Amino acid sequence: MRNTLILYFLKGIAWLPLTVGRALGKVLGEVIVILNLQPARIAKINLSLCYPEMSKKEIKCLSAKRMTHLAQALFETPKVWRAGNAGLERKILAVKGLELFEESLSEGLGTILVIPHQGNWEVLGLWASQQAAMTSLYDPPRMAELEEWIKTSREQAGATLVPTNLRGVAALITALQRGEITGILPDQQPPPNSGAFAPLLGVQTQTMTLIHKLLQRSGSRALMCTALRVSGGWEIHFLPVARQLYSDDEQASLAALNQGVESIIELAPEQYQWEYKRFRARPEGEPPIYP
Repeated sequence: MRNTLILYFLKGIAWLPLTVGRALGKVLGEVIVILNLQPARIAKINLSLCYPEMSKKEIKCLSAKRMTHLAQALFETPKVWRAGNAGLERKILAVKGLELFEESLSEGLGTILVIPHQGNWEVLGLWASQQAAMTSLYDPPRMAELEEWIKTSREQAGATLVPTNLRGVAALITALQRGEITGILPDQQPPPNSGAFAPLLGVQTQTMTLIHKLLQRSGSRALMCTALRVSGGWEIHFLPVARQLYSDDEQASLAALNQGVESIIELAPEQYQWEYKRFRARPEGEPPIYP
């Protein structure tokens, strides 16, 4: 019953105009800050760790801005799922670095879109799947009631979804070798056997090896990208990756991957997922970050 009510709530707010949803998100973000709820607490811990030069006042201010964007994402994402291709296209107000995307597609080697958790990654995934054949890993949400809605939305936009297992990874490699694109979120904490430590904003961070392995096995190209929240919609950005991302040396490749994440964060730090416990895994002998 609880999950059903949540589903109806999300489907209800999907009909709100974007401006109304974002206004409500701003109010919810202020509530999160005032009550000092867990997202706000974790964000301040992560920001203090990654930006030690910032004052407590600056950290508090940036964290508060992030809570606004976090809450706005809650209200706008159901609308993205409902709107479909035509509705979404009207809200993409600019695509910066489009020539990088088009050049990569023209090479026909396959393109990995590296999409950090910033802005609204659902927007970017749906937009990209309209531009070229796209195969992506799909991990069903914990709330089963949401699965059909999300899966249908992504597939209607043109994406082919494959499971997050060895079969799915094999399907990704085959798709890339056909010249398709895929989108991967690079800043989730991977299982111990699927990652290694590499620096992110000066912090040793357990980093996924999947992108390195895909590049090595498929010979494809990669681009950093994000869909940032702007007044009236979103603005898509493509940035080049460092050459070291293609290195045979896994450690050099992982360091370059995190440098790319940093370049995306710099575009709009207040829109990055600072509330995620990104640094739960610690190098041996290092104390835990979170209480």
